[in-house]
Amino acid sequence: MSKEQERAELHKTIWSIANDLRGSVDGWDFKQYVLGILFYRFISENLTNYINKTEKLAGHVDFNYENLTDEQAEFGREETVVEKGFYILPSELFSNVRKQSKNNNNLNEVLDKIFKNIENSAKGTESEEDVKGLFDDIDVNSNKLGSTVAKRNEILVKLLNTIGDLKLGNYQENTIDAFGDAYEYLMTMYASSAGKSGGEFFTPQEVSELLAKITVVGKTEVNKVYDPACGSGSLLLKFAKVLGKENVREGFYGQEINLTTFNLCRINMFLHDINYNNWNIAHGDTLISPKHWNEEPFDAIVSNPPYAINWEGDSNPLLINDPRFSPAGVLAPKSKADLAFTMHMVSWLSTKGTCAIVEFPGVLYRSGAEQKIRKYLIDNNFVDTIIQLPSDLFFGVTIATCIIVIKKNKPDTNIVFIDASKEFVREGKKNKLSDPNIQNILEAHINRKNKDHFVKLVNYEDVKKNEYNLSVNTYVEKENTKEEIDITVLNKEISEIVKKQESLRKELDQIITEIEGDTNE
Repeated sequence: MSKEQERAELHKTIWSIANDLRGSVDGWDFKQYVLGILFYRFISENLTNYINKTEKLAGHVDFNYENLTDEQAEFGREETVVEKGFYILPSELFSNVRKQSKNNNNLNEVLDKIFKNIENSAKGTESEEDVKGLFDDIDVNSNKLGSTVAKRNEILVKLLNTIGDLKLGNYQENTIDAFGDAYEYLMTMYASSAGKSGGEFFTPQEVSELLAKITVVGKTEVNKVYDPACGSGSLLLKFAKVLGKENVREGFYGQEINLTTFNLCRINMFLHDINYNNWNIAHGDTLISPKHWNEEPFDAIVSNPPYAINWEGDSNPLLINDPRFSPAGVLAPKSKADLAFTMHMVSWLSTKGTCAIVEFPGVLYRSGAEQKIRKYLIDNNFVDTIIQLPSDLFFGVTIATCIIVIKKNKPDTNIVFIDASKEFVREGKKNKLSDPNIQNILEAHINRKNKDHFVKLVNYEDVKKNEYNLSVNTYVEKENTKEEIDITVLNKEISEIVKKQESLRKELDQIITEIEGDTNE
């Protein structure tokens, strides 16, 4: 079976599980339980494989951590927490709990205790903040799972068994990516059915891939990657696939304001087997209280920040003096924080780095404060490429978005405008960027050559004359799909039609005359 067939089979199984289990529980809420149990299984197996491998290298060929007593397992706690960031006793491993689950009338209490123990295993260690609260959104005592303890436990048993039956590969066989793939598919599935709220949690994989590839053009490694509105981390983790996680030398950094999404992002890091000391995901408002001052600048920045949200803006007198926003001399409007995120990212971008941001099209042409911010970006030669994306790519959003590519080391003062509005395939109820679509856009960005109705290289003076308007359709002429008509030929055809009509009319008049003559006789 090929990798794609395995993935399709995995997705089919997950879809079946989700539909079978969620019942009366809202799909978007139920994802917490499916993802939570998936995460519990992953860290149990990941830890077991790590300990088993270590012991077998030491000559204990028959060693199996699952078979130890909790007392026997205590010997390795401290060292393992330093390496992995957490610890799970044998009796609390997913596999061992699953074996006893059907006959355990206190399963919800057992799981609740285990989740707390896993988090507590990191207390007082370097990984405490990375593990703290990871299971907060998996409320095994919630009425959402069932109105009685018995009903809740019945669902929990099903969850353990169905998640346990998923064929997710073996760590030693290097197929553990199936966990990450399962996570991404679940997020896609739930976000798709959740409407607008789903888009806050997950950027479609193909869009994430395009952004990641744009920021690493000509590079085989970067120092670190950053997303100031990281959601569930899908954008950050694309770098692990595009470059290889070992080529993101100093790790993955992000900040997320929504607590539930912040937890999902940290879970996602674990599920993609990114060690806790290689990522730093913070919780909080990036615009008002950024958490990574000591980590900037970044070689690669990608983001799909929330569109047109409110922020403090000029009602906070401190912000105009913030070194992230002050260079433009004006703050983004209080009702539209889009370009505040952009200014934040520009500030934290390294001189050799690239930043790719998904934006709503309004920021490209609106006047007022946003025009002044665009003026600052363009006058300082930071704007490299503007890409108009197709409509209906994102969950809960049908409008066509765009990508602004920022660089601080441009070779010239030109800006590339790409109209990629037709670069999509239709899949189900959404549009999608196919691999050829991504390649076409990427090549246009790299080559910087004019192509009718697709790419236009525009110099700084022309953009300035257009009052710093960055809208793609201002510069890339739309293809005229209307059929050209030759008036001379058309007139000739009309004349022929008129002649035929006259001939038919005469013939008809003659027939009528003959019929009337016969009647009179």
